[in-house]
Amino acid sequence: MALRILALEPYYGGSHRAFLDGYCAASRHSIELLTMPARKWKWRMRGAALAMSESIRAMDGPFDVLLASDYLDLACLVALLPAPLRDVPRVVYFHENQITYPLADEDERDYQYGFTNITACLAADRVIFNSRYHMESFLDGAGGLLRRMPDFVPAWAPDAVRRRARVVPVGVDLSQMRAVRADAGERSGRLRVLWNHRWEYDKCPEEFFEVMAELQDAGCDFDLAVLGQSFDAVPPVFEEARERFAGRLKAFGYVESREEYWRVLLESDVVVSTAAHEFFGISVVEAACAGCVPLLPNRLSYPELLPDTYHSTCLYADRADMKKRLAHWLRHPDEARAVDLSADMRRFGWSEVAPVLDAVMDGVQEAD
Repeated sequence: MALRILALEPYYGGSHRAFLDGYCAASRHSIELLTMPARKWKWRMRGAALAMSESIRAMDGPFDVLLASDYLDLACLVALLPAPLRDVPRVVYFHENQITYPLADEDERDYQYGFTNITACLAADRVIFNSRYHMESFLDGAGGLLRRMPDFVPAWAPDAVRRRARVVPVGVDLSQMRAVRADAGERSGRLRVLWNHRWEYDKCPEEFFEVMAELQDAGCDFDLAVLGQSFDAVPPVFEEARERFAGRLKAFGYVESREEYWRVLLESDVVVSTAAHEFFGISVVEAACAGCVPLLPNRLSYPELLPDTYHSTCLYADRADMKKRLAHWLRHPDEARAVDLSADMRRFGWSEVAPVLDAVMDGVQEAD
């Protein structure tokens, strides 16, 4: 039976929007969206529940499930809804969390947002994390945050969250990639190295560009494609890289067109991450689906993204190990191009992920 799901997203942009749009298109359930523009995320966490409670009251119900994102103060929303709506089963999907999300200056962390994440979990019937690493780090972090309380510590809370927690990865829309693949250029000649992450400090772009500069100075031949979304404070290393690697850059900056984005991925050979933080890693999944061989740190969410048989090939231990592996592939490009994980990575396509999410929705509604 198809359920009527109301999806609540206070920050309808970026990966949050891509997730909901993909799930709506692939789900067998009927999903209606109640969203707010993707800006001022702190104010969204503080105030979206008030605005959404009024909007929900005016909607034509009933609904079988409420699906919220981690930016919604779900406990507050439930308290504001009238009795019939308070009884609707609730699911919250965590793209990120405000307890273990790294900050440039830890002293600037506002713990209230972390408490909002915890109470949202406790107000939900099911809590979905996009990776097991995310789930475990959140639960550990939640326990640490609660222990900072001077008294009346709810030590039971992390276990209560764990009992209702599930892991379901982010889905990837592969239809556009298949449409572009036929026109993509042939992979040949010198290796093209791809970096397609957010242009922020937690992705450690300095380390990536330092290694590429060292390899260039050592005589290694390569091309570069540097993609990703930038924000107000762009690390200066990107402008430095634009100048230093000018003759090698085949793409640079944010690509608005998804078709052009997939084209760059399909024409690249190796995708590299130097991230200090990653709850899931959709940019790496997309690149691997397009046929790039991933070269990733052996930590965070990355080991669970790759089949075990590729760990020794694609996961590096430290900076020196990453540089060594990359140097070998640059000198032997055919070896890198022979590593193809695209078939294994199809499990992240929406055709595979949507039925898993649908089953969670079925289960929470039946349990009610």
